[in-house]
Amino acid sequence: MPEYPEVAEPHNTVAVVHIIDDDEQIRSALLELFEAAGIQAEAFVDTTEFSCRANPQAAGCLLLDVRLPGVGGIEFQKKLSEAGVDVPIVFMTGDGDIDTSVSAMKAGAIDFLLKPFLADDLLEAVTVAIEEGRRQREIASRRKHVLECEASLTPRERQVMKFVTDGLMNKQVAYELGISEIMVKLHRGSAMRKMQARSLSDLVRKSILLQ
Repeated sequence: MPEYPEVAEPHNTVAVVHIIDDDEQIRSALLELFEAAGIQAEAFVDTTEFSCRANPQAAGCLLLDVRLPGVGGIEFQKKLSEAGVDVPIVFMTGDGDIDTSVSAMKAGAIDFLLKPFLADDLLEAVTVAIEEGRRQREIASRRKHVLECEASLTPRERQVMKFVTDGLMNKQVAYELGISEIMVKLHRGSAMRKMQARSLSDLVRKSILLQ
């Protein structure tokens, strides 16, 4: 499994649907469908070709057939997860395998479509997956920024921030750390500035992203 670089997503990034299916007719039909719907798409014959040519961390989602030559869809989902690649997946299969679909959904798949499926159902599932991908990348971007801010804190500021965001009052934090309440206020103010927190609730939200 190759290591994929992080991808910064500009505001004007076009979401691309990555199709992986070994049936050439299905690939062609799906490409035509997405083109007609105004959705950019690329097609791959198997997961090996996809891994060589595409970056799953780029904008969009994965439209993945369950049964493929070599590494199958469910196994590939697991490999992506193990590699730390969080890409929205819509599975498609010609088999009515309920156990497989349940496993895929539990592992984070957006939807599981049984062939032949309606075009509207597919487009709806892909639209949901693309939006979920955007949401995930926005959260990842915010978390990266918060981590960068958190790295600038002193050990004491981290301690104070932890107690404060857990709901302790300044005097309680002072007691826990064995310092004066004035020092707690100073460390708290410094931590909020470094974390670029506009309020205590904002600091709490940012601390949640660190977990």
